[in-house]
Amino acid sequence: MNDLIEIRWHGRGGQGAKTASLLLADAAFNTGKYIQGFPEYGPERMGAPITAYNRISNNPITVHSNIYEPDYVVVVDDTLLESVDVTAGLKEKGAIVINTTKSPEYIKSMLKGYSGGVYTIDARKISMETLGKYFPNTPMLAAIVKVTGIMNDEDFIKDMEGSFKHKFAKKPEVIDGNMKAIEMALQEVQKI
Repeated sequence: MNDLIEIRWHGRGGQGAKTASLLLADAAFNTGKYIQGFPEYGPERMGAPITAYNRISNNPITVHSNIYEPDYVVVVDDTLLESVDVTAGLKEKGAIVINTTKSPEYIKSMLKGYSGGVYTIDARKISMETLGKYFPNTPMLAAIVKVTGIMNDEDFIKDMEGSFKHKFAKKPEVIDGNMKAIEMALQEVQKI
């Protein structure tokens, strides 16, 4: 892992991008990393574009600002490709992970000439199959862990199981579905 990995999340209010960024921070922290996970607050409301961020490092993190030149970008809602410059500042040696079923040609045409890694995953299909509802954040969280290599799959799965048992203590019926969503997403994220 590089000394510092910076990730920017793009989603819509209510899709769980902020929650996923915080879960990623917790999981990385539990492997001994230094972390930051935070949203950019503004006049967000359900369905409005939102941004969240992660910094993950093996050393103490001294910068405390938004991320303008991320190593990785996660796009939770592919309709944002038409209205938000999701590749702004994205490093060519990094990658972008997009929740989409659109063609690789369409996706690449929306990325303003970005030539780094482009990964896709159908988080809708995964969440509908495993949770019965559309919650894209769990599959997107797994996808970015797989693409970045922040931690190995086994450690991530174990950590998320513990996290979900705590988070969903009063709704244990959702734990299995979320775990299945993670396992499925780790297998289904693909480079285009």
